Amino acid sequence: MRILYDGQIYAIQFAGGVNRYFANLISRLPEDYTPLLTTCQNREVNYPTHPNLKVFFYKRFGFRPGRLSYWLEKYYFRSVTNFGRYEVFHPTYYSLLTQQNFDTVKRPIVVTVYDMIHELFAKQTDPDGHQIEEKRQAVLAAQAIICISENTKKDLLERYPALEDRVTVTYLATDMNVSLAYGTEAVPTRPYYLYVGSRYNYKNFDRILMALAKAISIRPELMLCVVGPAFNDEEKQLVATLNLAHAIEHYNYADDRHLAKLYRCSLALVYPSLYEGFGIPPLEAMSCRTAVVASNCSSIPEVVGDAGILFGPNSITDLADILIDLSENPTKRDELIAKGEKRATMFSWEKTAAQTLAVYQAISNK
Repeated sequence: MRILYDGQIYAIQFAGGVNRYFANLISRLPEDYTPLLTTCQNREVNYPTHPNLKVFFYKRFGFRPGRLSYWLEKYYFRSVTNFGRYEVFHPTYYSLLTQQNFDTVKRPIVVTVYDMIHELFAKQTDPDGHQIEEKRQAVLAAQAIICISENTKKDLLERYPALEDRVTVTYLATDMNVSLAYGTEAVPTRPYYLYVGSRYNYKNFDRILMALAKAISIRPELMLCVVGPAFNDEEKQLVATLNLAHAIEHYNYADDRHLAKLYRCSLALVYPSLYEGFGIPPLEAMSCRTAVVASNCSSIPEVVGDAGILFGPNSITDLADILIDLSENPTKRDELIAKGEKRATMFSWEKTAAQTLAVYQAISNK
């Protein structure tokens, strides 16, 4: 079977969750499959690998004038999409390199829905509704829809109930594990909790800071290690107001080995998000043998199950009490680590790929 992947995601991110999803999916396709990938990004991007992978690469501004080069780009990708030989079309995002609508594609379409963040938090994430409309057109045109959690499926069907018979849930996974976590990379020298990822409003990061301020009034040795973008002015102000500058260590970036070690050496990952389509950091944390403290909403309980401490994400007091209690009870933490390590084995990219192949085969046979 030949699968065409529109590589729009590589124009959006050089690395990230969606990028890794397709890299792991494509690399696990059977050897008699041929994945085809369209892309306009440089060849140093973290592309997937497969013995039969064929990349249709358009070099942006490869000739002058640049405006003409950009204008011709969409026609190059349209020629591949309209006249190429393939059975299934699986775009990496909700817009296409062809700059056309999904209903112009003449092959069966599989669309992966990662979350409904733009719809649920529109004011913060999509005030003009552009991305919501792109997603709407994509899912309505698709013959099959993959949701990465049951919660994402629920949220999608609340908005588009007529799509129910097209939807399959396929969980994500992680390649990160504790074997990566014993390098020479630096970690905080004091007992620390870990936060990983972006800090958009729905990520609820401010409440970690407020809970930490309460916790260190009882356990002053505690600190928070943050991996992600530099703090913005509002975050800096909150850190100063709460007098937490001495209790925070920040890394703009950590590669997989460094991140695995930061997980392993932490007291726990703290993940207070109000909404996630799946939530990779808790799975990474469990795979790297640390405890997980996470909010009890959206898809997060599907990932963590009973292997972590779940809390109401609006309660600063509850979170502070958990941070104090876990730092004082190593036996409890060890029990959570054992449960988490077992829980993490339930998720694998092999399962993700097998379930996705079943979707491909089902729609190609219709």
